[in-house]
Amino acid sequence: MPETTIPELPRELWRAGKLELAHGVTHLLEVIRVASAGLGKYLAEVETRGAEDLFGYGSASRWFADVARISRGDAQDVVNRALALNPVPEVGGEARVFAPATAAAAEDGALADQHIDAILDILRKIPDDVPTEEREGAEKILADLARAAGPKEITKAGNDLLAHLDPDGNEPKDPEPAPPRREVFVERRKDGFWKLSGLLDPETGARTAAALDAYGARRPVDDFGQADHRTMPQRRGDAWAELLDLAIACPDQPGTSGYRTLVHVTIGLDELRSGVGKACLDFVGTITAREARLAACDCLMIPVVLSAAGEPLDVGRMKRFVTPGQRRALNIRDGGCAFPGCHRAPKHCHAHHIQHWTDGGPTDLRNLVLLCGFHHRLVHHDDWQVRMAPDGIPEFVPPQYLDPLRHPRRNILHRAAA
Repeated sequence: MPETTIPELPRELWRAGKLELAHGVTHLLEVIRVASAGLGKYLAEVETRGAEDLFGYGSASRWFADVARISRGDAQDVVNRALALNPVPEVGGEARVFAPATAAAAEDGALADQHIDAILDILRKIPDDVPTEEREGAEKILADLARAAGPKEITKAGNDLLAHLDPDGNEPKDPEPAPPRREVFVERRKDGFWKLSGLLDPETGARTAAALDAYGARRPVDDFGQADHRTMPQRRGDAWAELLDLAIACPDQPGTSGYRTLVHVTIGLDELRSGVGKACLDFVGTITAREARLAACDCLMIPVVLSAAGEPLDVGRMKRFVTPGQRRALNIRDGGCAFPGCHRAPKHCHAHHIQHWTDGGPTDLRNLVLLCGFHHRLVHHDDWQVRMAPDGIPEFVPPQYLDPLRHPRRNILHRAAA
């Protein structure tokens, strides 16, 4: 087990830069994970010798719950991980480690509890008749992946491995019932916002609440630590906007034929290029120039670009639009949001210009990548960089605070394990 030291915290943490904060967090995470692996060795030894003989408790988990002052359920989870990652005597007296590759990665401080649980869950689903070499190979794949990926990617890769080792049929899905009658009222307020109200029957109301809850769920924080602080009304509002995007992008939607065009945005050319300033939304309200620049990526809005004298220089042309054929090609190539670790399907994604069209970027596949709404905004506002690899697959360069060497990353969730 590698030696780790707890870094000295600066006296005035608010003076620290973002790199210093990020490095402190990552170092302490490694310390915590290495210490957790060491704790597991002690608990496995207590369980092996017998907690009743040592301390008078019926099990190591009951003893550890009292020592750590935690619930028995949480204590049992810790002990279960310990027993899976450390030598435990079996029938005949021979000690065996259930997941040796995972144990090695845990001792290096590379795995969190979620990584370990995801790997162990997959390993326990492998049938007993699978050869030992194939099982060990599958575990090594997952343990190596877990050093740089999140639990969702591990689960995805694990399910692909299970499908290869023990193929089964797909579970059936029940069809949605036909939408019943409903009433909706939309009213524009003086400040430019819109008020939405209505009266729904029990069935439609239940389906609406279920859809808003599903699309308005909190974003996961397990991969890159982006916490979701939106309130429930805010999350439901964002869910409503996403449902509208899905409807507008439908090829059968009247008046759009699958193009993601919604309203006109009037903006100055300098403001559009710099992202600083204001834009007029269909002459009924304003949005920031940065928001207009983001929306123009997938033509959610038609830009009307003005010169300094107010003369219309350009009204959104078809060549800026991602055509239905290009969209189908993007869906096939990226399989969904291309951001590393994102599971969002193509229907939830925008077509992002890697080099923005206002900067001369063309609307072709080599300059386009699928991004969900959250990661589309993240790429526009954060230090992530997108580029096209030589093999024609988009890859993402993380900020320096996340990876000092800035190794490029790809999303492997939408691709079957090779």
